[in-house]
Amino acid sequence: MILFFRTQSKSVIATEFDHQPDKNEISELCWLYGDAKLEETQKLEGFFVGPRREMITPWSTNAVEITQNMSLSGILRIEEYFPVDSEVAKHDPMLQRMYNGIDQNIFTVNHKPEPIKYVDDLEKYNNEEGLALNDDEIAYLHTLEKENGRPLTDSEIFGFAQINSEHCRHKIFGGQFIIDGKEMESSLFSMIKKTTKENPNKILSAYKDNVSFAQGPVIEQFAPADQSTSDYFRVNDIESVISLKAETHNFPTTVEPFNGAATGTGGEIRDRMGGGVGSWPIAGTACYMTAYPRLKDENAKTDVERDWEDILPVRNWLYQSPEQILIKASNGASDFGNKFGQPLICGSVLTFEHQENNEKYAYDKVIMLAGGVGYGKKRDCLKKEPAKGNKVVVVGGDNYRIGLGGGSVSSVDTGKYSNGIELNAIQRANPEMQKRAYNLVRALVEEDENPVVSIHDHGSAGHLNCLSELVEECGGEIDMTKLPIGDKTLSAKEIIANESQERMGLLIDEKYLDHVQKIAERERAPMYVVGETTGDSHFSFKQGDGVKPFDLDVAQMFGHTPKTIMVDETVERKYEDVTYSQDNINEYLNRVLQLEAVACKDWLTNKVDRSVTGKVARQQGQGNIQLPLSDCGVVALDFRGEKGIASSLGHAPQAGLADPKAGSVLSVAEALTNIVWAPLAEGLDSLSLSANWMWPCRSQKGEDARLYEGVRALSDFCCDIHVNVPTGKDSLSLSQQYPNGEKIIAPGTVIVSAGGEISDVKKTVSPVLVNDKNSSLYHIDFSFDEQHLGGSAFAQSLGKVGSDVPTVKNPEYFVDCFNAIQELIKRGWIMAGHDISAGGLITTLLEMTFANENGGINVNLHDIASDDIVKMLFAENPGVVIQVSDEHKEELKKFLDDEGIGYAKIGYPTPNSRKIVVKNGNAENEFDIDSLRDTWYKTSYLLDRDQSMNGMAKKRYTNYKKQPIEISYNKDFKGTLASYGIDINRRKPTGVKAAIIREKGTNGEREMAYTMYLAGFDVKDVMMTDLISGRETLEDVNFIVFCGGFSNSDVLGSAKGWAGAFLYNPKAKEALDKFYAREDTLSLGICNGCQLMVELNLINPEHEHRSHLCHNSSNKFESAFLGLSIPQNKSVLLGSLSGSKLGIWVAHGEGRFYLPEPEDHYNVVAKYNYAEYPGNPNGSDYNVAGISSNDGRHLAMMPHPERAIFPWQNACYPLDRNNDEVTPWIEAFVNARKWIEEKR
Repeated sequence: MILFFRTQSKSVIATEFDHQPDKNEISELCWLYGDAKLEETQKLEGFFVGPRREMITPWSTNAVEITQNMSLSGILRIEEYFPVDSEVAKHDPMLQRMYNGIDQNIFTVNHKPEPIKYVDDLEKYNNEEGLALNDDEIAYLHTLEKENGRPLTDSEIFGFAQINSEHCRHKIFGGQFIIDGKEMESSLFSMIKKTTKENPNKILSAYKDNVSFAQGPVIEQFAPADQSTSDYFRVNDIESVISLKAETHNFPTTVEPFNGAATGTGGEIRDRMGGGVGSWPIAGTACYMTAYPRLKDENAKTDVERDWEDILPVRNWLYQSPEQILIKASNGASDFGNKFGQPLICGSVLTFEHQENNEKYAYDKVIMLAGGVGYGKKRDCLKKEPAKGNKVVVVGGDNYRIGLGGGSVSSVDTGKYSNGIELNAIQRANPEMQKRAYNLVRALVEEDENPVVSIHDHGSAGHLNCLSELVEECGGEIDMTKLPIGDKTLSAKEIIANESQERMGLLIDEKYLDHVQKIAERERAPMYVVGETTGDSHFSFKQGDGVKPFDLDVAQMFGHTPKTIMVDETVERKYEDVTYSQDNINEYLNRVLQLEAVACKDWLTNKVDRSVTGKVARQQGQGNIQLPLSDCGVVALDFRGEKGIASSLGHAPQAGLADPKAGSVLSVAEALTNIVWAPLAEGLDSLSLSANWMWPCRSQKGEDARLYEGVRALSDFCCDIHVNVPTGKDSLSLSQQYPNGEKIIAPGTVIVSAGGEISDVKKTVSPVLVNDKNSSLYHIDFSFDEQHLGGSAFAQSLGKVGSDVPTVKNPEYFVDCFNAIQELIKRGWIMAGHDISAGGLITTLLEMTFANENGGINVNLHDIASDDIVKMLFAENPGVVIQVSDEHKEELKKFLDDEGIGYAKIGYPTPNSRKIVVKNGNAENEFDIDSLRDTWYKTSYLLDRDQSMNGMAKKRYTNYKKQPIEISYNKDFKGTLASYGIDINRRKPTGVKAAIIREKGTNGEREMAYTMYLAGFDVKDVMMTDLISGRETLEDVNFIVFCGGFSNSDVLGSAKGWAGAFLYNPKAKEALDKFYAREDTLSLGICNGCQLMVELNLINPEHEHRSHLCHNSSNKFESAFLGLSIPQNKSVLLGSLSGSKLGIWVAHGEGRFYLPEPEDHYNVVAKYNYAEYPGNPNGSDYNVAGISSNDGRHLAMMPHPERAIFPWQNACYPLDRNNDEVTPWIEAFVNARKWIEEKR
């Protein structure tokens, strides 16, 4: 039966039971649903928007699990429906449907599992199912029919199509190219492999695994000793490896952007989890490329300034408009990373359309790249050999009718198949489930002995691809009755090949199985032993009745179809060069600064967590005004804040359109001039690249030849500069077909990701100009080429591409320039530095000043060899600008001369001016920095309007420059570890015991545990299952911290489910009640933990009117580094910091304090420095960021002090304190330890 509950916000929560619930159950649900009221009827009239009945949402999965964790049983499904005024009300048809009344049939799907089909007509089946099998593959399947003496089943054919699709097998990259009648001697893949063969450098694993691995440094592992129960953290040294990976999810993101991008992010994270026999993801990157968004002005009219968007007429978009895709895709990727707990520290965006030579180019089929870096143990970087009797284990979520055919449909033009087939290929994202699976993998890798034989993620072709790759040639049998089924209507084919996300396949040595199961149960990671290896090189799925819907030899599955042959001819395409007048520079600059690729990316960075893990040393935000200006991202490999990994991106598809060779070289060059600001451990030898190729193969004559040229150029350039490309991906159907027959192809694109070990994260150079008049700016050109405007943002803003594109003429000189910058960083001479890329030199100079409140630059270009001021300002030849103190002037010149590096001194800071004045000969141009900064920020504002509600986008646009970070430390703060009595090398217990408490979905536990450990606590890792089971009672600890994250994905309200687990489980409630009844205890709740403490009423139980934490005023997740004031307060932790103004990270969606009583009724311990958004990121009453109990022992705050205890974690730190080892935030935790010691 289904009961309907009406919430306070008037939505309806439909709850399906397998029994008649009693009054107590209904009462608990009314509490859980936010004091909802039970509707007394079995049917509600009116129009409602809700989920598609056939798709159980991740929201429902989490909601049902919350009820289970509250000891409620027999609840099958929970979904939320929103009343609307009419049948034409706005909703997302990809994910929702309109209901005219809701009744007892809203979850009923009139569909029974299809029986196994034995297919007699392969050709017909191929077309009907959209499998994209070619003639050779059909012929091969006919051969299998003869070999096996029977028709193949639908499962076998469908599965074969997925695992042998272009998407999965990369047949073009491994194929034979014949260009202009000549057989090319190398395949695309062999040219990529050549880079690693010639320059293996530090590579340990390439091409064969989910990720590549390179040798890393010895680092500290901070983890609990025994992860099958609550236990104390310890520090061990490990020899590390570094992983690099980038994936694209273009087709799913085009069709359904939010889940397409979310599952793209999730899949790429799982790739890094599945490297070797398990490894750890640590930070992500992202790139979005779409057609022009055609943003409207303040009056919802076409913005006349953006006339470059008129180059192609608006299409009747197949699924979503480019603007919708940009917002929803970035929302999806951000949401997954935020909830999983992976910071996104580096990214890019590009919009592009062009029409010339009767050809139309645009990213109508979008590019969504998700990449990242990770690390692991060298011990675990290679997979082991499967042996007969190994157990096949699946960890993660249930099977649903999701993602069916994603691999094969991704391999053809979007729009080729019916919407039904294409929608079936879309996934649903459940990051919290993936975090649980990751917690298990993390634990197994952290243990002294790793029981994993092999590990693989579930992606295209689901169980079939994953589990067959696990068992390899050994073979195996899968018991289908053991597979978790979320949708009982699935056929055998759909069970075997569905692409439900958030699942990992593991091969486990049987003797370890019980221990692995204990960890999985503790982490609430659903784990299923579904089969075992057989040793007979045969692979099958077996039903409970003994029938095998899939039953083939391993060798038969992967086929022996003929090698793909690509025949093409070279087509020379010329593009008109841009024409311009030197009198119109100001107009040109206004246009360039508004292109999405050049403009401010705050609309992307303000919603993505950039601090989680506590290991982020460089993310996008820079300066007192915190604008997204960084060239690269950097993470520390441990909490010592020294050894780390840097990551960057590069692409140049506009230049590549004119010259694919130059496009490839410029993509590599941009990635490297972005990452050059991080001190690489061994220079370029430390770096590896991922090359992701997105190309409209077979779409028009000459396109395949262009791809070959582009790959060869990238391979040659990388070999010349001695850098390897050990990983990558191709997506070679980058075109979109419309019902009217029109076909829009995207420009062939390679996105290069760079990653490598760095020696000291603290020495990464910032692009923010230091306002020191006794310093100079130097331009260093890496290209060894004349300045060109082809392929530039300048040309694009005027509707041109141009054939006059730059490149890197001398690879050896490029290396010399790179090495010279690295040496200058090592010497500590570079005060600030920024690369020259989209927007040219003038954009570089402006961006160096934007994040400051004051100061400008005087520029004189007389030393640059050109008389064309437009080229000098807007050309995008690879190069950099560095700021160096004049005290090193002579040494710098000597060094650069000795190294043979050309340079030009181009200017100096003017601290008392807010202009950039550019002189060239007798000409002078003056640029108003603040005005141009608003122009640069405008595009971000226009996009932010679609995601920040209640007028917050306009408030951000108005206030961003008015709210600089203010920092003021108490006079007794010394900034040293010794001043707090801290020994960072401690590895022995102190006897002062504390615990972190976490729930499924918590993701900020490790940085909190380390902060407590550093302050002198012995820290115990406590999971809610430890408390619920009674394994843990908290009797031996004096300090508990409820950690941040997204418990239960914030379903039914942040921390509501977590609170229910305490309130409705007797042993957990008893442990908590006893802890708070003691006089010798302290507690702290951060972010999600703050929400929990307020929900449990632990701070002000004496108040008549309860406090609450509500959705942010913007109705979105807010991520920022901002300023807090610590008022005079009587908190144990923060009392000594009264009067300070400190920088801190916020990362939350529901952080708005609703405080119904007068301010003086609360013990306020922290306030945001500004009352207005975004300085007050959530709209909290009284600007409150944290409150404490009246006795000062129990504190709840939304910001994250544990992510700001070291200066290198801070996105802005006083330049005159660059020798500090810690920030004042560590004092809060030292205060807690001292208080407990005094009580003993």
